[in-house]
Amino acid sequence: MSTPSSSIANSASGSRGKEFGVVGGTARPSLLLRFSAWASFVLNVLIIGTGGAVRLTGSGLGCSEWPLCTPESLTPTPEMGIHGLIEFGNRTISGPILLFSVLVVVLSWRMYRKLRLRRDLAVLSTLVLGLVLLQAVVGGVIVWLHLNANLVGFHYVVSLLLVCLTAAYLVRMYESPLPRELAVPRPFAILTHITTFVMAISIFVGVLTTGAGPHSGDERVVRDGFDASVLAHVHAWPGYAALALTVALVIWSTVQRLRPRAWTLALLGVLLVQILVGVYQARNGLPPLAVGVHMVLASLTAASMTVVVLRLKRPVSA
Repeated sequence: MSTPSSSIANSASGSRGKEFGVVGGTARPSLLLRFSAWASFVLNVLIIGTGGAVRLTGSGLGCSEWPLCTPESLTPTPEMGIHGLIEFGNRTISGPILLFSVLVVVLSWRMYRKLRLRRDLAVLSTLVLGLVLLQAVVGGVIVWLHLNANLVGFHYVVSLLLVCLTAAYLVRMYESPLPRELAVPRPFAILTHITTFVMAISIFVGVLTTGAGPHSGDERVVRDGFDASVLAHVHAWPGYAALALTVALVIWSTVQRLRPRAWTLALLGVLLVQILVGVYQARNGLPPLAVGVHMVLASLTAASMTVVVLRLKRPVSA
């Protein structure tokens, strides 16, 4: 007995079925779409690293203008030195990110229009593209406002959301388009969502802590407001709480062999490294390299948490 989704997929025969890889009632995204989706995820993680390099090396105003680097040149000039190259390098990654975001949107909606399947992928890809465009505008405004601390923090938060959304796209891309049902006990799902909330608080306070710290992006920019040393302790509390909750998820999912167990272990591993790097940087005067690694690990932690949440459900059996 077939479901409505599988019947629709099976009806997409001939060239359309072959084009989109319809196998056994499931629409398998094309090789180009899969490559583009992975490239989108990797590049959104990478730009967090290069954005951190811009900030941590004092290259935030290495290009004094936007979208041009200088009033007369799109690219940095020799007299701008290494700071211009670092800032321009970070901007350059925005081009491929936009390109692959557009590709994923076009291919996702094309698959949905042809087969009436994978609307979830079409919606996710549209959200990603919208945030990529928003990032470009915010990045320009940040330069115009000479690295406003609040906007820089918002810029980073949007980057984290992009990493989570592109990770979510990858998870859904490899699963069936059939409706989904809860695959774990409801108390486990509730504990997972509590862990996500606590982790979000830790990341948010971490953004405020970095904003109040010494790495402003340019030596001429002076930060004021929150006390960074106090915020560092406040940032640690929900971080340790998230660790304890994650350990509980690992034990529970392992004992009962629940669907998210492999990813709870991955989340625990990334979170442990993240905490160790955080403790190291706090005790050693915030060395730039450690701060940059901490920023990238935060995005990977958020991505792993996203996968754990999505693994709470599974496609309904035909």
